[in-house]
Amino acid sequence: QVQLVESGGGSVQAGGSLRLSCAGSGITSRSYCLGWFRQAPGKEREGVAAMHSGGGSVTYADSVKGRFTISQDNAKNTLYLDMSSLKSEDTAMYYCAATAYRPAYAGSCKPYETRFVSWGQGTQVTVSS
Repeated sequence: QVQLVESGGGSVQAGGSLRLSCAGSGITSRSYCLGWFRQAPGKEREGVAAMHSGGGSVTYADSVKGRFTISQDNAKNTLYLDMSSLKSEDTAMYYCAATAYRPAYAGSCKPYETRFVSWGQGTQVTVSS
């Protein structure tokens, strides 16, 4: 059973930085996609960033390009999201997710919510202006 546990959320002022971590276990697929999603109060959950377990196919939502970086440490089974130049609109619950890679994805791991089947419980990020 896949387990994902996020950490690193907190409160930060606009313009600041945070690093989110997602510790994973139980992933048996050799090829899989990893992603970060967020959900702000009153809004639907949206994809932030995604990448392939091999390190490639990195994609970002337009709203975070140039500010957020997704990465992984395979030795630690940990996924990261480095966030900088934070804005108040980045305030949300952040979730990491994983799913087995499928050929239909055509080489791209995009943060489409419906593709991901394993989810963490989330970590809250609050950005004050």
